[in-house]
Amino acid sequence: MSSTEPASSLYAAREPIFPKRVSGPFRNLKWIILAVTLGIYYLTPWIRWDRGPSLPDQAVLLDLANRRFYFFWIEIWPHEFYFVAGLLIMAGLGLFLFTSALGRVWCGYACPQTVWTDLFILVERWIEGDRNARLRLHRQKKMDFRKLRLRLTKWVVWLLIGLATGGAWVFYFADAPTLLRDLVMLNAHPVAYTTIAVLTMTTFVFGGFMREQICIYACPWPRIQAAMMDEDTLVVGYREWRGEPRKHSEAIKAGEPQGDCIDCMACVNVCPVGIDIRDGQQLECITCALCIDACDDIMAKIGKPRGLIDYMALSDEGRERSGKPPRSIWKHILRPRTIMYTALWSLVGFGLVFALFMRQDIEMTVAPIRNPTFVTMSDGSIRNTYDVRLLNKLGEPRQFRLSVRGDPTLRVQLEGTPYDSIKVPADTATLQRLYIVSPGRSAPSMAANTDVRIWVEDLGNGDRAYKDTTFNGKGN
Repeated sequence: MSSTEPASSLYAAREPIFPKRVSGPFRNLKWIILAVTLGIYYLTPWIRWDRGPSLPDQAVLLDLANRRFYFFWIEIWPHEFYFVAGLLIMAGLGLFLFTSALGRVWCGYACPQTVWTDLFILVERWIEGDRNARLRLHRQKKMDFRKLRLRLTKWVVWLLIGLATGGAWVFYFADAPTLLRDLVMLNAHPVAYTTIAVLTMTTFVFGGFMREQICIYACPWPRIQAAMMDEDTLVVGYREWRGEPRKHSEAIKAGEPQGDCIDCMACVNVCPVGIDIRDGQQLECITCALCIDACDDIMAKIGKPRGLIDYMALSDEGRERSGKPPRSIWKHILRPRTIMYTALWSLVGFGLVFALFMRQDIEMTVAPIRNPTFVTMSDGSIRNTYDVRLLNKLGEPRQFRLSVRGDPTLRVQLEGTPYDSIKVPADTATLQRLYIVSPGRSAPSMAANTDVRIWVEDLGNGDRAYKDTTFNGKGN
C-alpha cells in the first residue's frame, strides 16, 4: 500500500435503523404482548396480599433482609431454593421448546430487549414521525431549534421510561409504598438509588441507541438457537420459488416471466434489525414477523395471495416447489424433539407442584453436639446435647412440644425452661438447645450408640414432624 493512500477501516460504522410503521395480525399480537408484559412488570409490586399482622402484605416480594421470597400464597425459604432452581430449569426448557417449534419467537415477541425497544420506537414515532420523517431528521446535518427540540423531547421521555423501569425493579425487593416514600423523601438506602440509576441508563442506552446491536452482538442466543432447530422448525421465510424473478422494469421489457415480488422493500423497511428476509435465514432475524404483515398488505393491494413471506418449514420447500400444499402446522410442532421438551418441562413442573403441596408447615433440623459426645452426670446418668432448629412457616406464633422415641428410659430436657415445649414466633426459625438423658445402667447408657427419633408437635393443631439421630452411650 502506498504511503499516500488512506488506511481503510476494518469496521463499518453502524447505520441507524428506522423501522416503518406497519399494521397486521402479528403487529397487533406484539402490541398485546407489550402491554401485558409491561403491565405485569410495572404493576405487580403494588398488588397486596394479606398474610397476617407480622408478615409483609406485598404479593410478590424478594425479601433479602429476612431471606424470604413471597409469591402470593407461596413462601420460599433459603433452604427451599430448589423451587427457584426448578423454575429456572422450566424457563430454559420452555425456551428450548418454543425455539424448536417456532424459531426465535421469544426474541421477536417477549424478550425484554424487544419489548422496551418497541416501546422506545413507538415514542420516537410519536415525537419525530414515521420512517421517512425520522430519516430526514437523521440526515439533517444542521442542529437547528426544531431538531434539538425533538431530540431533547424524545430523550426525556426515554429517560422517564428508564426511570420507571429501574424504579419498578427495586420495588420487588422492599415494600413498594414505603420504598417509594423513602425515595421521594431522599431517605432510601444508597443501593436503591444506585440500582435505579444503573437500570435507568442501561434501559435508555439499550432501548434507545443500541437496539438491534444487543440482539446481534451482545446476546448469545442467536449462536445457540441452531442447536434447538431442525428442518421442521417453523421460521419466517421468503418463498423464493414464488417471488422470483422480481418485477423489475428491465425484466418486463425483456418479456421474462414474473414472480409475485415487486421489490417494494416493504419487508426491509419494517424490519427492526434491518435485514432483507429475501436473502434467506440470517442470524440477525428475531422472527418478529413484521415483514409478513408488510408483505401481506402489499400482496392484497396488487391482488396476489398472501404468504409470499410467511412462517414456513424447510422440510416443506420441496412440496411447495412442486405445487403441493405444505404439511399441517401441527405435524411440524408435534414431533419427537418438541414432545421431549414438553415432557421434560411437564415433569419438572409436576415435581415442583408435588413438592410444594407436600412440604410441611413445621420443619426441624437436629445437629448433635460432638464435643463431647456425651456427659456423665453426678447421678451416673448419661446426657447427650443437640441443637434443634424449629421453623414456623405460619403467620402466627405456635407452641411446639419436643419429645424423644427409641428407648422408654430416655427423657428430654430443654435448656432455659422447665417445660418440654417452647413458643416459636410467626414466620421464624428458632434454635433450641435440647438434652436427652438416660439413666446410668440403662441400655442406651451402656451401648455405644442408640437410634432415637426426636419429635416436634404443634400443640395448636396437632401437626407433627421428626428427625432421626443417635444417642451416644459409654459403650461398655
